[in-house]
Amino acid sequence: MSSPTPYGSWPSPLTAQMVAAASPRMDGARFVGDEVWWGQTVPSEGGRTTVRRRRADGSVDDILPNPLSARSKVHEYGGGAWTAAGDALVFSSQADQRVWTLAPGGEPRALTPDDPTARFAGLTWAAGTLLAVRERHGTHPVPKRDIVRIPLDGSAATDGALVVTVVAGSDFVAQPALSADGSRLAWVAWDHPDMPWDQTRLRVADLVEGSGTPGRTINEPGTAALQPVWTGANELTYVDDPSGRWNLWRAAPGEAPIALAPSDADTGGALWVLGTRWFGALEDGRIVAVRTDGGDQIVVIADGRATPLATPVVAGAAVEDVAGHRALVSGATASGGSGLWVVDLTVAADPRIDRVAGERGTLGEEWFPVARELRAPGPHGPVHAFVYPPTSPDAEAPADEKPPYLVLVHGGPTSHVGPAASAKIAYFTSRGIGVLDVNYGGSTGYGRAYRERLRGQWGVVDVDDVAAAAAALCDQGLADPTRVAIEGGSAGGWTVLSALVRTDAFAAGISRYGVGDARALAADTHDFEARYLDGLIGPLPEAEQLYIDRSPLTAADRFRVPMLILQGSEDAVVPPAQAEAIRDALIERGVPHAYVLYEGEGHGFRRGETIVHALESELSFLGEVFGFATPGVAPIRLE
Repeated sequence: MSSPTPYGSWPSPLTAQMVAAASPRMDGARFVGDEVWWGQTVPSEGGRTTVRRRRADGSVDDILPNPLSARSKVHEYGGGAWTAAGDALVFSSQADQRVWTLAPGGEPRALTPDDPTARFAGLTWAAGTLLAVRERHGTHPVPKRDIVRIPLDGSAATDGALVVTVVAGSDFVAQPALSADGSRLAWVAWDHPDMPWDQTRLRVADLVEGSGTPGRTINEPGTAALQPVWTGANELTYVDDPSGRWNLWRAAPGEAPIALAPSDADTGGALWVLGTRWFGALEDGRIVAVRTDGGDQIVVIADGRATPLATPVVAGAAVEDVAGHRALVSGATASGGSGLWVVDLTVAADPRIDRVAGERGTLGEEWFPVARELRAPGPHGPVHAFVYPPTSPDAEAPADEKPPYLVLVHGGPTSHVGPAASAKIAYFTSRGIGVLDVNYGGSTGYGRAYRERLRGQWGVVDVDDVAAAAAALCDQGLADPTRVAIEGGSAGGWTVLSALVRTDAFAAGISRYGVGDARALAADTHDFEARYLDGLIGPLPEAEQLYIDRSPLTAADRFRVPMLILQGSEDAVVPPAQAEAIRDALIERGVPHAYVLYEGEGHGFRRGETIVHALESELSFLGEVFGFATPGVAPIRLE
């Protein structure tokens, strides 16, 4: 062991380039014959989303070649941008939002017309039919959405009338599920001002000549049903939360829905992206499902009982696909890796688990911190968080020094973090900077009551909760209370900015495309979130004074600690004008800060060079304001 080194300056082999390489996003996976296909972002190729396959012999290649990218702009967040139709890939192109098909090794062929007003997501192939959620812009004051059938022969590429509406009549539709014989359709629908975690309608209709009847609603009013799956000729299995927890339910004609192995845990989550799946039914009737209560667990449900599976997934779990006795499971592991696994349940007592994709790299587990759950008392009830202490096999700090900490605030605000040490977290902890990842009130993963704690209280409960978690950390002697910073993006950025003007809990702040003015967000944001603030703050214009009072920019005279602001130039969710107003307020107040605008980036950074620069800027910023050297990283210039 070398001589003591100050926290924050520990030498680490984990570079920002390694973090960028370890930061691909998975976007769906499918069994295709004896192959496994999956979507994955490639930061080194401009952040595009490719579709890869692993053949039966174990070899891996890209089906979707560079520069093609499968990414939809429906709801701005997309999701379900590709599927497999037989042995062909079908994808929504990031470049033009048209739907294309591509046989491996062949040339892409358009399936929808060249129409700049149309976008497609939630692509679903079942019973020989290709379905999609279509979003149309430009012809109405607000976008219109429907579920459509797209011919696979390419005839609709030149005749848009052949893209046939199957279901319409709701502000939002999602997760179409076609019965095995193609005669019945189930889907999820909701209307403004609700979000899909507030309440939805799970509807079922008989299909007659390709057009959906109004159908009937399966779930109770006021619940948020999700992901319908046909598990019999007329039997539907789905997620719903009438008990306050998302559990699995089953409905058959003429019978009341029944809960399947109900639990005080969630099978389900916030439907931010289309195509998200939390369970799948095996051919013998067993169900493989995600259960979340803080961390994630994969379970098998049979005969009313749930049996945990020994998969390595602890966070961000999804059951991407099932076939026979096999399931495809994605997520993150406790030690920082994320990826995709095949779980073979042919022998129930001895399931086989095979990793298909996703590597953390060559760095040993000794560099990755082990999460410790923190349950802190707060003014609105207990607050849940995960603590990641400084971790290094090669360094130690002076005995009389306490570490600086970075408090992470997720976006959403209905997102959720689990006990998984991401490469970004390890980037800081391996250098002697602790990380506290907070699931403040409003987060999913702890039931409806916990996420509705934020209802009407955005800018209050979230701020109080992150401050309470940081205070508990310091009270336990784990952190230097004078060197605690806070970082968040999007809605997490709002909480960062709000915490900086309304509390003294933090000595510095990092905002990634954060919201500074709630009224501007309500006026400028896209249709999916156009009424989101009705539930988070209140409806306009009645609640306008609340919007003013809650907005961090209203209290800009209280900005007093150094701040780093990171923003994408093409952000349609939180436009750059918000970040620039914050920057201008800091200039006016003489508060030390740095503002970085990344050209071509949207809401969330995808390009490798952006990820690297942003992460090194954050480390350099913390070193500058907390007084430690950052070897190998250029110093940042604060204005």
